[in-house]
Amino acid sequence: QVQLVESGGGLVQAGGSLRLFCAASGRAFSSYGVAWFRQAPGKERECVASISRSGSSTYYADSVKGRFTISRDNAKNTVYLQMNSLKPEDTAAYYCAARSRGVIGYVHVLQYDYWGQGTQVTVSS
Repeated sequence: QVQLVESGGGLVQAGGSLRLFCAASGRAFSSYGVAWFRQAPGKERECVASISRSGSSTYYADSVKGRFTISRDNAKNTVYLQMNSLKPEDTAAYYCAARSRGVIGYVHVLQYDYWGQGTQVTVSS
């Protein structure tokens, strides 16, 4: 099993940047693909980015492509989400999730086995 803890959220003005962290503990982190999801009030949880176990493959939702970058450091058991050019519509609770199989193309909540508690991102206009 793996435990996930997100951090790095906060309040930022539109056009600003934030970097989210997903710290993992437990068994071999490099065995898990990881994704970032977000959920705004009244909306479904959506996958915004994912990264393969080695870090060689990534996926981005169209809504964040070109603005967000996902990366990982397996030596530090951490996955990052660099968010630039933030917009008010990026306001949401952000969650990292993991599964012990491939993640590219897997964008549904039920396809992930492990979840963090979330970190809030608020973008003011």
